[in-house]
Amino acid sequence: RMAAAPPSYCFVAFPPCSRDGLVVFGKNSARPRDEVQEVVYFAAAEHDPGSRVECTYIEIEQVPKTHAVVLSRPSWLWGAEMGANEHGVCVANEAVVTREPASESEALLGMDLVRLGLERGATAKEALDVIVALLEEHGQGGNYYEDGSSCHTFQSAFLIVDRNEAWILETSGKYWAAEKITEGVKCICNQLSLTTKIDAEHPELRNYVKSQGWWNGDSDFNFSEVFSLADDHLACCSGRESLEKQGGDVSAQAMIDVLRDKDSGVCVDSESFLTTASIVSVLPQDPSFPCIHYFTGTPDPSRSIFKPFIFVDDVKLVPKVQSPSFGNDDPAKKIPRFQEKPDRRHELYKAHEWARSLLENDQDKGQKLMRIMLDLEKQGLEAMEDILSRTEILDPAEVVDLFYDCVDTELKFFK
Repeated sequence: RMAAAPPSYCFVAFPPCSRDGLVVFGKNSARPRDEVQEVVYFAAAEHDPGSRVECTYIEIEQVPKTHAVVLSRPSWLWGAEMGANEHGVCVANEAVVTREPASESEALLGMDLVRLGLERGATAKEALDVIVALLEEHGQGGNYYEDGSSCHTFQSAFLIVDRNEAWILETSGKYWAAEKITEGVKCICNQLSLTTKIDAEHPELRNYVKSQGWWNGDSDFNFSEVFSLADDHLACCSGRESLEKQGGDVSAQAMIDVLRDKDSGVCVDSESFLTTASIVSVLPQDPSFPCIHYFTGTPDPSRSIFKPFIFVDDVKLVPKVQSPSFGNDDPAKKIPRFQEKPDRRHELYKAHEWARSLLENDQDKGQKLMRIMLDLEKQGLEAMEDILSRTEILDPAEVVDLFYDCVDTELKFFK
């Protein structure tokens, strides 16, 4: 039996479920327990004709211009689990298992497609078009984990969101289907969720599944039923009820609360998997307001704090949430891959390990520390709410150090 896909959860809430003209996006990234996730920023860039870009396993053609992106990513790979670009597009992926075995041959990872969609798409629909065109051209495949002893492969699903709409994109090999969402609450997790409402699809999708004998062409075409293994397509999203209960008031705080919930299973902490990083983004439907992206950069959101990032020119880089770089000596880049595992912990991750042991060994001190941390987070959330309720345009100088300062303050508390 195929190994289960890591149980990540992605959410989006639109008005009328979310607060005053805001689209709220969130993801918990469930990955192998010891994997380090870093938060990295890449400025917009122009590229010479004919230049190439080296993704995790393969090199592909670069485009003339890439957008600025902020990414939360397992630090051994090129792509990302989740992130945003300067145009208010957010993308997150899910590993899924379908009746079609995922390819072990090295191609694009679902996580590479997250970054490529963000770098090349100025709207959710553009990012979707980029992802499916690259799937058609290069395919998906290769090891999802930094593991030299066995190859873990999956198909991909994506939640792609901007200020106006979201797309759920689900894939199997190069075949895909997508549904457009403009209201209410949607959740995707590590199994297929699209049924008969399909707003865009691979032109050969239906012919292909007929030729495989998976669909007779007479009944309604139901993507999950056609592509899932036997009984896999159950409604998976326990977090959705919590968001719907907010009754039209889903805010950044409400999304954070859902991501922290261990009882619902949304915050994963199991033998093999842990929520290694989380993101929440608030996208005002009015384009005169900035989008705000909150990252933890550390495992277990119930013990981490969400720190805000806003795109402005010359935003200050934050080396303390970036993992060390091993260049071409990185075991992830040498063939055979992953023969050893270097220490990829960044400064904030190390500080968190110390805080975690404090929480486990000295409850009083640990809880006191957690209270201080949550207070710090609350100040950040309130300052951001203030920015979104002003009438005057935001001065970029005010937020150029925003994420840097939040990480710095968090580290000072650990000292």
